[in-house]
Amino acid sequence: MTGALPAGPVRAVIIDLDGTMVDTAGDFHAAINAMLETLGAAPDMPAQEIVGYVGKGSENLVRRVLDARLPPAQASSRFAEALDAYQRAYLAINGRYARVYDGVREGLDALRGMGLALACVTNKPHDFTQPLLAQLALAACFDLVYPGDAFPYRKPDPYPMLRVAEAFGVSPADIVAIGDSENDARAARAAGMRVLAVPYGYNHGQPVQAAGADAIVDSLFAAAQLIRPHATSGHTMHRAMSAASN
Repeated sequence: MTGALPAGPVRAVIIDLDGTMVDTAGDFHAAINAMLETLGAAPDMPAQEIVGYVGKGSENLVRRVLDARLPPAQASSRFAEALDAYQRAYLAINGRYARVYDGVREGLDALRGMGLALACVTNKPHDFTQPLLAQLALAACFDLVYPGDAFPYRKPDPYPMLRVAEAFGVSPADIVAIGDSENDARAARAAGMRVLAVPYGYNHGQPVQAAGADAIVDSLFAAAQLIRPHATSGHTMHRAMSAASN
């Protein structure tokens, strides 16, 4: 671990999905190459290149791939076709190659045991997010899930983070966000939250050490142990309200 969690009570935690809780590189790889094949392009984009484009939503991912593989005119004119092909492919593949990172289940159990409210905020669309969380038996861990199409704005905009604070009835200063990218850190910082980052995720292919987190932790379980001395239950949202995120 590097860095430290600034002092202050923690009443809730926001956790990112792709690259933080779940390794979905295999799903992205399969869906993007299926899309390229549909477009008549060579379906041989490496997984490492693809995950460098992950983190800003499906539209951005598809645009980046098209810019890398098609002439500029085609990248623009075939975007709608490509996005549709990608979404259909991803829906069919979703979760097939995904795995939960080590320490995630233990970390979630620890955070819940502290009486903290938990939210998952991701830029992944609803139709991909909810089935994946359910398939991996993670959905029940969260009081609230906000996918990337829940609001007009997504990370790095602080809007979804602030909506979590509002729903939980806690100050943003009493929330810790955990993610793997600059998007997560920027959204949390702009919302007035503390930030922890894991080093094994995607972060658009850049080192997470430069993302601006308060501390880098080896796993979600390590994050929970760092939070434990600060944990203070006291959010006002009941678990039954989590249905509002669906």
